Amino acid sequence: MSGRGRRWLTQARAWAADYAYVGYWQVHGFLFRKDPSAYLAPSGGASTGDGSTGDGSSGDAGRAPVILIPGVYENWQFLRPLAEALSARGHPVHTVAPLGYNRGRIEKMAALVEQYLMQQDLAGAVVVAHSKGGLIGKQLMLLPEGSRRVEKMVAVNTPFSGSVYANFFVLPSIRAFAPRNRFLRRLQRSSDVNARITSVYSRFDPHIPGGSYLPGARNIQLETMGHFRPIGDRRLLAVVEQELDGP
Repeated sequence: MSGRGRRWLTQARAWAADYAYVGYWQVHGFLFRKDPSAYLAPSGGASTGDGSTGDGSSGDAGRAPVILIPGVYENWQFLRPLAEALSARGHPVHTVAPLGYNRGRIEKMAALVEQYLMQQDLAGAVVVAHSKGGLIGKQLMLLPEGSRRVEKMVAVNTPFSGSVYANFFVLPSIRAFAPRNRFLRRLQRSSDVNARITSVYSRFDPHIPGGSYLPGARNIQLETMGHFRPIGDRRLLAVVEQELDGP
């Protein structure tokens, strides 16, 4: 078999494994749902009914609060591997229930997250986002309260420059990722916050053939292959932990 044939076979296997992973976690998240308030008191503090600890703060005061933002057609349950790991390290991990399965417009979803930050009075927050969630996170960092309350973001396999595959879809929720989408291009030009973003992406991403490189950001390529599988990869967790612990 030629080198090109071996590469195609490797990518085909990675694609199949990627869909097996997303299928498993979508079903798992639906059948075995977990109350997200369990992640708000990682240090053992008693959680109140509204998801905060008894003293009005969330979790360990020495650890930055983490805001999880999933990708399109994902809810927060899909990011549970990250929620479990970061909560175990002492970070209060927040989910934003109104996002649902994240099918709305990017600017609307960012406004919902900004509203949540204000309601919870969070500051020094770190966004950890997957795919579309990274676009929402960047838009959030451009909003008045989002800019003030979000310190930085780790975006995983985010189509910052869009995906050519989006051109073949009629659904607005997917067409929004077309490289010529007006909002997406405007978001690209808003580069002031890029220095506070770490873009982590796979060696091969079947959904974003152009890659997730973001000019001016810290860009890290993982050897993991796939669009979804990095969420459960220990190498991604190591990067996220480094970003959370760093300046």
